[in-house]
Amino acid sequence: MPHLIKPKRLVAGDIVATVSPSWGGPGALPQRYQAGKAALEQTFGVRVVEMPHTLAPPDWVAHNPPARADDLMAAFADPDISGIIATIGGEDCIRLLPFLDLGVIAANPKVFLGFSDTTALHLACYTAGVTSFYGPSIMAGFAENGGMHAYTADSVLRTLFSGEPAGLVPNNTEGWTVERTDWSLPGNSALRRKLHPADAPRILQGSGMATGHLLGGCVEVLEMAKGTAWWPDKSAWSGAILFLETSEEAPTASYIRHCLRNYAATGLLEGLAGLLIARADPGEGPGYQAAIEAAILQILAEAGRTDLPVLAGLDFGHTQPMLTLPYGVQARIDCSAATLTIVEAGVN
Repeated sequence: MPHLIKPKRLVAGDIVATVSPSWGGPGALPQRYQAGKAALEQTFGVRVVEMPHTLAPPDWVAHNPPARADDLMAAFADPDISGIIATIGGEDCIRLLPFLDLGVIAANPKVFLGFSDTTALHLACYTAGVTSFYGPSIMAGFAENGGMHAYTADSVLRTLFSGEPAGLVPNNTEGWTVERTDWSLPGNSALRRKLHPADAPRILQGSGMATGHLLGGCVEVLEMAKGTAWWPDKSAWSGAILFLETSEEAPTASYIRHCLRNYAATGLLEGLAGLLIARADPGEGPGYQAAIEAAILQILAEAGRTDLPVLAGLDFGHTQPMLTLPYGVQARIDCSAATLTIVEAGVN
């Protein structure tokens, strides 16, 4: 594991830039973006600014990955900007990697937040030696219908605005949702989505305590990143707690097996200290969570890792509310209590 530079913690009054490194969502649905921007400013007291192409039309954004990368590099390089948050995910953030200057990221460490397709940029930050943060985006998280979930806001506050470790991850007592609402209808923004009861996280296998640095992201994006210069080498995975989540496209259990068989074949699984599985967006299948968990346990058994602690049902995936996880920071799984504790601060 390389030594990672931690960015300074955010404080009220800081300038936070928004970037659109994947889909040009703000250009397509400006009212949704503005709702997220307002929630970020009002909840945390920061000032939000857009980079030159953050609000560009989605077709233009799709055809100009160098411009998206330029926005990100300019945000890192600007000394007046303290943090950077992705507006939303997408499916082609991997196209930015050839245009990134990792030296700029390393020389200007600052909070970078996002999830899903933004996984590719977390790998870039990790390669640059800088801690980044897997958590809500402007349009999916901050712009939650009816206002941010307290669970989401509390995790952002404890992870990005405090120099202390975030500590024990609390159980989600608010409930969870993936209800689809039409973001183009202004009236929907005030209507809370239906929440399902949130079961507590579960230990699927393993015993005792497992401590390691957090490394992972969205399964489908990790697949796109394999073999690139930003894919961590085998030594980086040694002693890591791998965290995995699936997108709203709900990749099949067979797809998950294929991904993890690659992890086994390349030696990635053999050195892991633990594994976290997110609460999944079930799509149309109520048995989806159980199916992907079974697939993962099958491959761990094939790889001789029935000893590996596996904690499932955490809220860092494509459901809301969601946690913020600091990339590369030490965490601990307690198998007896089925809990995760962030034992190291992600910011200075």
